[in-house]
Amino acid sequence: MLKPFLHQNILEAGCDEAGRGCLAGPVYAAAVILPKDYSNEKLNDSKQINEKGRDELRVEIERDALAWCVAFCTPEEIDEINILNASFEAMNRAVEGLKNQPEMLLIDGNRFRPKHEIPFECIIKGDGKFMSIAAASILAKTHRDEYMAKIAEEHPEYAWHSNKGYPTKAHRAAIAKHGATVYHRRSFRLLPDVVQGKLF
Repeated sequence: MLKPFLHQNILEAGCDEAGRGCLAGPVYAAAVILPKDYSNEKLNDSKQINEKGRDELRVEIERDALAWCVAFCTPEEIDEINILNASFEAMNRAVEGLKNQPEMLLIDGNRFRPKHEIPFECIIKGDGKFMSIAAASILAKTHRDEYMAKIAEEHPEYAWHSNKGYPTKAHRAAIAKHGATVYHRRSFRLLPDVVQGKLF
């Protein structure tokens, strides 16, 4: 059972990211402020819900949240500042985009580097513990998946509509055959080192 909040009398925003381990595409992050009395039995860590369920929850969360925002960092930014810093940056952008200023952030994971003075609490596996973080995980995941499906039309050979840019066997085989695109992260190990240098 997910908890509705960490502090009852503080306006909290849950934050999570999606796409950190992918070989292609941006890293997305979301920040969500839910009503204190919010209840949704279907809400859970996005990884525990199928695609149809996530899409349905996205509509409900965006409708019911007091505030929400989704942001991202591009593959170019990831290559420039590294994936960890890009994840932090995307979360900061999501927080900055909220129409309501939260008094506390609940961050999924064990590390965060804020660009503001808002207090925060890092919670390992927080998307399976707190509703606002779970909601953020749903929004980050569904918005990123939607983007990956869109660019999959441009490059169908990589099957991003199904693998979403993650390092599947088929994705790596497509990179070996067709090379890398502008959407691939050059700082990631796309293929074995002996081949990697020939991609760009």
